[in-house]
Amino acid sequence: MKNLKYIKNKINIFLSFSLVLLFSTSCLDYLERTPESVISEEIAFLNFENFQGFTEELYQCIPNFTTSYWTASWNWGEDEMVSAAGNFHVTFAFDRGNFWAWQVEHSGHGGQASWMDKWSANTNDNPHTKGLWPLAWYGIRKANLGLENLHRMTEATDEERALIEGQLLFFRAWFHFMLIQHVGGLPYIDRVLPGDQQLREPRLSYHESAEKAAADFRRAADLLPIDWDNTVAGRRTLGRNELRINKVMALAYLGKNLLYAGSPLMNLESTGSRSYNADFCRRSAEALGELLNLVETGQTQYALVPFDRWHGLFYTMGQNWALSGSTESIFRSLYWSGDQSNWGITKQFFPSVIVDGDATKFAPTANYVNRNFGMANGHPLPANVSQADAESGYDPEFPFRGRDPRFYKSVVFDGVQVVQGSMPPNQEDNRFANLFTGGSYRGAVSGSPTGYLNRKFVPLQANAYDNAFAFGAALHLNVPYLRLADVYLMYAEAALMGHNAVTAKSTNFDKTAVDAINTIRERAGMPNVLPKYLESVPVFLDEVRRERAVELAFERHRFNDLRRWMLLIERPYTLKTAIEFNRAPDSEVGGDPADMRVLNYREEVLLERPLAERHYWLPLKVSDVTLYPEFRQNPGW
Repeated sequence: MKNLKYIKNKINIFLSFSLVLLFSTSCLDYLERTPESVISEEIAFLNFENFQGFTEELYQCIPNFTTSYWTASWNWGEDEMVSAAGNFHVTFAFDRGNFWAWQVEHSGHGGQASWMDKWSANTNDNPHTKGLWPLAWYGIRKANLGLENLHRMTEATDEERALIEGQLLFFRAWFHFMLIQHVGGLPYIDRVLPGDQQLREPRLSYHESAEKAAADFRRAADLLPIDWDNTVAGRRTLGRNELRINKVMALAYLGKNLLYAGSPLMNLESTGSRSYNADFCRRSAEALGELLNLVETGQTQYALVPFDRWHGLFYTMGQNWALSGSTESIFRSLYWSGDQSNWGITKQFFPSVIVDGDATKFAPTANYVNRNFGMANGHPLPANVSQADAESGYDPEFPFRGRDPRFYKSVVFDGVQVVQGSMPPNQEDNRFANLFTGGSYRGAVSGSPTGYLNRKFVPLQANAYDNAFAFGAALHLNVPYLRLADVYLMYAEAALMGHNAVTAKSTNFDKTAVDAINTIRERAGMPNVLPKYLESVPVFLDEVRRERAVELAFERHRFNDLRRWMLLIERPYTLKTAIEFNRAPDSEVGGDPADMRVLNYREEVLLERPLAERHYWLPLKVSDVTLYPEFRQNPGW
């Protein structure tokens, strides 16, 4: 059973669907409609209830990247490896340099590409058929249509008008930002384009596009409340406003949009310089500082969740399909519960030896885990993980001992007990994760090709024996687009690069860049950033980037981070590796797996991605770039 969780309130649902038909392109014969089904513009936009019914559809334009297909791919950097059974996924194609694969026209599996593109722009469809590219353009047009009809909202309070305008401006900016971060500067459509005229909208530079989005985000932040529950209009739907666009969301994306504009790749596209743009970074820090000041002075409903409830950011179980995220998730898509989430998506993280269903598996790469997840004392692992390191205390015979606490919450490593309950005697060997070389959990086709498994998004009970997939277990996965920890991390990067100082901070928030990083580390039980990483801006920047890699691992950020930092095509970021080792004869399975001794521990390269300068931007659709000369293709494609 699929229970679609809409943002519902006391809106006339029939009116909402009628408005969709009225304002979207359709093949229906309108001459056959009954007179009572036609709603005039004066009625459609007359009051808050009617206008909100129109606006609600914009929420349905947000694709859920977590559940975009039966098995879903959303990590396209060097952070994740898809098994050979998943050769139809975007990750598999990107690993081989085929960046056309984000488009449905170039998909090799029934026309299903990534969450970035689908054939349909039908907002009433389930997440399988919702793609960013078609729905973003649809959403932009709808937002513009609403903004051009604000003057018709005559039976409304000032608060109600602000709520409608703020939502429309946010969505117009958000859809543009989501597109430009992947393909570069685009035309910024801020009016309803006439259907009877030739398109002539030129592609703007990234900075020009980002400035227009920033203006919309800023205006939205000024119009919207922090919490809809504290408004007169929002009290009509009290307790059901969690996903509604608010001031915090607008400030978060204002800051993110400006930080992206200030990043090396986007600055290169706009100015020819491969360095950070300090002005954009300073403005980003101000926006994010404004948000964090609201949070830390107790003016919002948002807060970092305690580390012992960290997994609740990503999934819930036994909570009647409750939306994950708690107080930390700022922006999330709508979602489907039931078999769409727990039956398909959650099965893609554990090997087929303990999970039935699709053979496609997604596993953390060894290079990503070993390069970023360091030791509990704050030191990273040595570059060569086969060698001991006296400073950090790392020992290759005990490579899983004494690691960052987030290592144990993010990955499954060799010897971890996976099956908690009973299982057939002839399967007992699979109770523990056999991730050593040749172990039963390893495998290029339907096991882990890398020696690690993802633990961040599913409980260990997500196996065929503990059966967390049972409908009654209500296992539900929904990864957020943006959460509060990311705001702290973006603030640190923006303040650092905007002011070129480790101790820099915005004018509206008391914490420095270092303080912001330490806030996230403290939540995880990690020590503050070690003094040796505070000696210069470049050295601390590397530590900021490593902290992002650890805290936000596998949450869809890495690909765009590597791109905007202009590291995607550079070694070692083009490499994907596996760990290979043997269990020592005196190792005993069943105790603390971190204390198991291993032999011959090493990394081996699985593949090197054949990437070049053109891969920093995704190729635009040929069908789009041939519409008119001003809509040019990205370089190299």
